[in-house]
Amino acid sequence: MRRSGPAGRPVTTPPVPGRPASSPGPHQKAAPVRLLARPPARLAPVSYPVRRALLLGIPAPAVLFLLLTWQVLGHGPLLRADARLSRDLVHPDGLAQFLSDLGNVQVAVPVLLAAAGYALWRGRSAGHPRWWLPPLAAAVLMALLPALVVPLKDWIARPGTPAVPPAVGYFPSGHTATAAVAYGSATLLLLPWLRARAARVTALALCAALVLGVSYGLVRHGYHWPLDVLGSWCLSAVLLTALGTLPGFSRRSRRFSRSSRRTSSGTPSSRSGPS
Repeated sequence: MRRSGPAGRPVTTPPVPGRPASSPGPHQKAAPVRLLARPPARLAPVSYPVRRALLLGIPAPAVLFLLLTWQVLGHGPLLRADARLSRDLVHPDGLAQFLSDLGNVQVAVPVLLAAAGYALWRGRSAGHPRWWLPPLAAAVLMALLPALVVPLKDWIARPGTPAVPPAVGYFPSGHTATAAVAYGSATLLLLPWLRARAARVTALALCAALVLGVSYGLVRHGYHWPLDVLGSWCLSAVLLTALGTLPGFSRRSRRFSRSSRRTSSGTPSSRSGPS
């Protein structure tokens, strides 16, 4: 709309805010309204600890396990040293029996189930997108462990120590693997929810003490050769490292997922700066 100003010059009336300057005619089509698409959720980047775990945490113990298996199958020189160490350490007593019993399925698996239940509750309460993945992965790993260890024991067929009845199938140690995977998985499930550094260090120290205690009890009582225990350490290290690289097993991945949800919902995260 034009009108005359004080000097007789035509003046254009500015459009009213919030109202279109001109409405489409009866034969005109309104311009389509473009909706801003929600940005896709970002994938958490592979952190340096994860890359280091994939490069060192899996190949190194895997290679050591293969070397130990080769020594056992080929009756290599390590077996003579293993036998001497076993003779020096074997002394069955009540403490050794108690420590070795901590590697029983009836003891270790309930600890893992309790940690899995706690992780499920905390993950769902926090609204984590894959709150079910870490507990499920830990439970599946524990369930599949016998399917991995038992065929190895049958194939390698290592005889037991003189302290046990004549039999074969002692390498790797099943009790050690059960303790390491159960207590290690439980610790991995709890670590992301422990905020205090002292609590995380305590959880790691307790896990290490349990695994070392079971290992010592098995060797001390004569249930296993030292190399049987060492082989299970290597095997469990590979499995736990692979488990720990899954999403949801680190505090960093949880913080990143929360930041992605805030960004995708239109709320800027505390880490994002001005664009």
